[in-house]
Amino acid sequence: MQEYIISVSEVEEWQMTNDIQALDNVFGRAKRVLVGGGIVAVVREQRSGEVYRVEEFSTLEDLERYRKGVYRWLKA
Repeated sequence: MQEYIISVSEVEEWQMTNDIQALDNVFGRAKRVLVGGGIVAVVREQRSGEVYRVEEFSTLEDLERYRKGVYRWLKA
């Protein structure tokens, strides 16, 4: 099963810089993985190097809910 990883720190950086293209890229790739039967994991990396899963999506509906939450914080 294919897995796609989304880094929370990268998403937060793109939100702060209003990089819609980068976010669109990530969510487009994530959607393709889900359509292909894979899963999408959202991870957070600690300063110590430890990585842990915040969320995991296996449906397009769940991914879309997360995407809307991310885009909600973008500047208009």
